[in-house]
Amino acid sequence: MNLFTNCVSFVVIMLASVVTFTSASAELTKTVEFNVKPGGVVHTFSEKMKEYECAFTYASQGGTNEQWLMSVGLSDDDGLFSCSVWRPQGKSYLFFTQFKAELKGTKIEYADAYSQTAAGGQTDIPLKPEEFIVGESTVTHKDGKFRAELSKLTVIGRTRHDEL
Repeated sequence: MNLFTNCVSFVVIMLASVVTFTSASAELTKTVEFNVKPGGVVHTFSEKMKEYECAFTYASQGGTNEQWLMSVGLSDDDGLFSCSVWRPQGKSYLFFTQFKAELKGTKIEYADAYSQTAAGGQTDIPLKPEEFIVGESTVTHKDGKFRAELSKLTVIGRTRHDEL
C-alpha cells in the first residue's frame, strides 16, 4: 500500500477507536474535551502522548464557548502520531480569525481541515486546499484565503524516519 492509503487507513482506525472507546485503544489513543472560546484572543490547547505533542492554537469571534474534542494517538509501531480536533456537534457557529495545529516530535505526512464535520446526518465538508498551508510540523490558515469556517482538523505525522 502507498503512504496515502496507509495514512487514510490509520485515520479510519483512529476514529473508530475513538468512537468505540475500547480498552485496548486506551494505551494508544486519548480523547479530551476542551472549550473553544470566542472573543478574538489567541488560545492554545495541547495534549501529549509519550514524547509527542499536538498543540491547537486559534482565535475566534461570535457566540459563546463551544465544546470541542482533541484526540491524539500512536500507531502500534509508534511510527505515526495523529491529532484530530473537532466539534462533535458538527458545524461550528464561531468565526475563526486564525488557526494552527502543530505536531511536536514528528514530520507531517497528511493533513486536512473541514468547515463541517459528519454529525447529525451531515457530511464532512473539507476546506479548499488554498485555505490552509501544510508545513513540516504545522498546519495553518492562509491569510486572505481562509473563510473563517473550521469544524475539524486532522493531522498525521511520522515519528521517525526509516533507515535505508
